Amino acid sequence: MTVIDTAPSAKDSTNEPPIPSGDWSPAKKVLFRFTFTYTALFCLTFAQITFVFLGPAGSLLPDSAILWQLKALAPALEWLGRNVFGVDAILDVHSGSGDQMAIWIYLFLMVVVALVVAALWSILDRRRPGYARLWTWTALFLRLALGGQMLFYGFAKLIPSQMGPPPLAALLEPFGDFSPASVLWLQVGSSPVYEMLLGSVEVLGGLLLFWTRTATLGAIISLIAMVQVFILNMTFDVPVKILSFHLVVFSLILLAPNVRNLLELFVFGQATKPLTPTALFRRTSFNRWAVGMQVVLGVWVAIGAAQISWTGYQEYGAGAPKPELYGIWSVQDFRVDGTLRPPLTTDEKRWQRIIFDIGGATTLQMMDGALVPVPADIADETLQMQQPLASLVIERPDDDTLVLSGEVDATPTSIVAHRMDHDALTLRSRGFNWVQEAPFFR
Repeated sequence: MTVIDTAPSAKDSTNEPPIPSGDWSPAKKVLFRFTFTYTALFCLTFAQITFVFLGPAGSLLPDSAILWQLKALAPALEWLGRNVFGVDAILDVHSGSGDQMAIWIYLFLMVVVALVVAALWSILDRRRPGYARLWTWTALFLRLALGGQMLFYGFAKLIPSQMGPPPLAALLEPFGDFSPASVLWLQVGSSPVYEMLLGSVEVLGGLLLFWTRTATLGAIISLIAMVQVFILNMTFDVPVKILSFHLVVFSLILLAPNVRNLLELFVFGQATKPLTPTALFRRTSFNRWAVGMQVVLGVWVAIGAAQISWTGYQEYGAGAPKPELYGIWSVQDFRVDGTLRPPLTTDEKRWQRIIFDIGGATTLQMMDGALVPVPADIADETLQMQQPLASLVIERPDDDTLVLSGEVDATPTSIVAHRMDHDALTLRSRGFNWVQEAPFFR
């Protein structure tokens, strides 16, 4: 039952839907004032929550535009960190972490502001019996904020761009060298179908939140999905703990008025009475328009989220174009000044493998197994590197042979490498099997 559905029908659209009777307790009013202030501050200033509502237009803005609110507050947060907490709280807009020290300090600042505002509000407005209509607006605001994030992250998995397939260099990395976050990312990215199923649940929850009739179901699905995400972020040390925790809290706030009904239905197996929340507007026709506008907004946000994910999938996901030299190349012959360098693990200059991946990513594997990402560019059949400084002419006697000749660190160097069949590695070749006579763990 929804705000509009529970309002009495009338031919006259000016009829005002009733406001549920009953005064709020003092504790409930104080809690609402704090919740209203804190969630408003968080949603209006925390990075991507507002950005997703730009929909397809968001792709026209630079990536840095997502963090414009925090960038504006960065000097104040840095000052607070240095003078109040004695820490460096320098916001790095390029790090990709949502758990930076500056953001934790900002959370503290929001809590303090919300407490002060709630206290002053409670003193100045202590005679008000309740905030029924303002609660309806607050719930709508949180519902849209939660729905936008569910669609944003959901489409990033449904169109698998958040966790792409393991990079070629990762196939050569010892498992013990991965961080917990990398293990999670590679595990999900190794199974695109699993990632897409995860995303479909989040997208479903997000879409349901944009329609009043299905909002409660959307909040339940979102709560289940976000609790899982929050647990993974906590146990695998993924730096999105702050945002995922708040999305869990938003889901709980939205479900709070329905707790009794949900318990009666799912725990005690009893019939429930429909809720009669206060309408957004006094005019019934305005409320009907509000429902339609929420649906239109949901479609707009969904299109924008899908567009962003599709662009990412095409640029750096599995749909990205592969370079001509894509693959892992094992170095068979390495000569410096015409002298053959044997493949000794103690040789700090010789290369063991060269990896060319999508997006221009180039990695050198040294003889001791270390994987070194290098800035590289290929143009006019020449490979240019910066570290080490190299200019090597490319020759391809056949599809599986690569010959590089030129200079590395101002020294004449020639390299012969053969393409390794990375698809023969167990992670990529094992596939799915209905029949297994024994567990296959390697």
